[in-house]
Amino acid sequence: MYKIVFTRQALKDLENIDKKIQNRIALKLKEYAKEPLRYARKLIHLRIGTYRFRIGDYRMIFDIDNENIVILRIGHRRSIYK
Repeated sequence: MYKIVFTRQALKDLENIDKKIQNRIALKLKEYAKEPLRYARKLIHLRIGTYRFRIGDYRMIFDIDNENIVILRIGHRRSIYK
């Protein structure tokens, strides 16, 4: 199981999201931490990160560093890639 690490920006992003969606993200993240590459999609443009998780209309941009999942950004699908 991978350890989940949040950047400061990811924590700020998470604070601005509704509590109900925060709980949904937390539950899915626990599930995804077991086998992250099974649920992840590789991003085409690597300027914001390497992979993404899809949680409903929200996306979580992250990198994998050894046994850590480093969460870089969290946001709605319409604005996360801009």
